[in-house]
Amino acid sequence: MHNNPFSLKDKVVVITGGTGILGEAFVEALAEAEAKVAILGRNGQIGAERVQQVESLGGEAIFVEVDIMNEQDVTRAKDEVLQKWGRIDALVNAVGGNIPGATIGADQDLFASNIQDTIKAIELNLYGTMIPTHIIGRVIAESGKGVIINISSLTASRPFTRVLGYTVAKHGIDGYTKWMATELAQRYGDQVRVNAIAPGVFLTKQNKNLLINPDGTYSDRTKRILNGTPYNRLGDPRELKGTLIYLLSDASAFVTGETVFVDGGFNAWCGV
Repeated sequence: MHNNPFSLKDKVVVITGGTGILGEAFVEALAEAEAKVAILGRNGQIGAERVQQVESLGGEAIFVEVDIMNEQDVTRAKDEVLQKWGRIDALVNAVGGNIPGATIGADQDLFASNIQDTIKAIELNLYGTMIPTHIIGRVIAESGKGVIINISSLTASRPFTRVLGYTVAKHGIDGYTKWMATELAQRYGDQVRVNAIAPGVFLTKQNKNLLINPDGTYSDRTKRILNGTPYNRLGDPRELKGTLIYLLSDASAFVTGETVFVDGGFNAWCGV
């Protein structure tokens, strides 16, 4: 019997994008919380490393190579998880990212953006969240209890310049989170929840070259970000772990349809 409301011990959690940058921190958090982790991703080598990471902490994990945009792939992954553990308690939709062609250059004609790449960015982030939710989320809903966590972004609330496709997609995820949360609650009861995490600007291997100059100083864009952040620093992906555990656990049992910002105060501050 576990009286700790934050406990995830033996919960079966599926994480898409589990081989990505944020996925690394999320997988580590789930392992530390003693959850059973199903890691979905496209990179088999990294997937195997993440499984070993979980096992080194004494936990259980499997990796399923999957194209999250392929419904048959996601259905196969769902079946593998059910075959392994017999249930799914939670889904973390961590697939996403920007596409260079969906970004508007500082000196580029605003009205000559690459619409096809913008569509790809929207598909990856928004549909990459909806597809696993519709397939794996059904299992959670029909079990009568469980959690779905989506990944939004600060730019859905405070739009950043240039990143058109990513911004539009994350706005969509916020709307989808609210819509799905209310629909599931009315159809399946108050034990099925959907929330989102909105990270601020985090320094990662993926974006280091954009945020840090070759000489180690901050780029001009980063300086503007820090000027708008009360904490006056960039985030570390590991600082998302606590929010993830809270939203997955019974500690947030009366929380649904919400987007929680983890951004050092950026969204809250008017700049004065």
